[in-house]
Amino acid sequence: MTHDSDPGTRSRLIPMRPRDPHEPGRTASTLELFFDLVFVVAVSISAVELHHALTENHVVDGLLSYALVFFGIWWAWMNFTWFATSFDCDDWLYRLLTIVQMAGVLVLAAGVGPAFEEHSYTVLVLAYVVMRVAMIAQWLRASRGAGAIRRATNIYAGGIAGVQVLWLLVLLLSGPVQGVAIVVLILAEISVPVLAERTGTTPWHPHHITERYGLFTLILLGESLLASANAVIESLHDAEALAPLISISVLALVVTAALWWIYFWPPHHEAITSLGRSLRYGYAHYFIFAAAGAFSAGIEVEIDVLTGQSKLSDVAASFTVTVPIAMFVLGIWWIAIRDNADRVVNVVVPVGALLVLLDPVIPIPFTITAVIMALVVAVLVVRPPVTPAR
Repeated sequence: MTHDSDPGTRSRLIPMRPRDPHEPGRTASTLELFFDLVFVVAVSISAVELHHALTENHVVDGLLSYALVFFGIWWAWMNFTWFATSFDCDDWLYRLLTIVQMAGVLVLAAGVGPAFEEHSYTVLVLAYVVMRVAMIAQWLRASRGAGAIRRATNIYAGGIAGVQVLWLLVLLLSGPVQGVAIVVLILAEISVPVLAERTGTTPWHPHHITERYGLFTLILLGESLLASANAVIESLHDAEALAPLISISVLALVVTAALWWIYFWPPHHEAITSLGRSLRYGYAHYFIFAAAGAFSAGIEVEIDVLTGQSKLSDVAASFTVTVPIAMFVLGIWWIAIRDNADRVVNVVVPVGALLVLLDPVIPIPFTITAVIMALVVAVLVVRPPVTPAR
């Protein structure tokens, strides 16, 4: 039974207690889906800014800004997602605090431009802190009925609160000192769950949490399909580049479909059977999600090259596509595929990713990329997942 199907929980506060990690039929709620849609606004704007930075040949600067901005988006999304799988009670206060986080990410989206263009992080940090304060309130509320894991919930609340104070202080710094402080605080943020979960593991639902990751991945891959559509639109205004642009559009669709196939090939719930594996799964998705967003930016860069609007060379532009693909595939292979695959699949998938990475040195790189991805999928079709040894 899902909480959002019970009208009685919407008009009053109900105790927030740990949910059953083996609850049958647990699926993503409509609130969680709404939450994801708001976050993808920030992801989309970040991908657009990355595209602009790359096409202007500001590669290192663009990638560093993207990595920082995406961390804020991903970390806020991930913390709420794991909290919700353990404590979602779906009453009005829970919904209100969730909507506050959604408001925070919309403000964060407004700060993406200044972060890329001026290295001004004020709006970004303030919006991030708003989201995290709402999360602190959720953890404090959960601690009242947490029972044996109350210490863990208090560590979450206290740890997050302490780091937010430091984020506000970072705004007083500038230059290299600020950059070092940001790295330190990122490490502090990702340390909080490790410390908290070691005192008492929160009851995550394997099927629910992996469904949440899968749904967010689908939304991110949708950004690549939008870039594919943009190639078609551009082709209607540039007769000289008509054939190459249509080709980019078709190949982007092929690669996006292959990434979807590869991601959903293994049984993801098997990848979070322990605390260590769950941390690996959750943290590695930073690179997988970031790669999915960067892939759409890479397609846009390729469109700019074909229409003469990019300062990148053809080879450099090709890397903006192949690096995200390789990162995405290797990430999924490492956290979910390799433990559920036979020897053939465990050779084909990583080797395929590495071949894609090297494709820019070939005269028709993106075409070869699509062929390699299709071949990897073909192997997955004929060799289904295997049950890992326990």
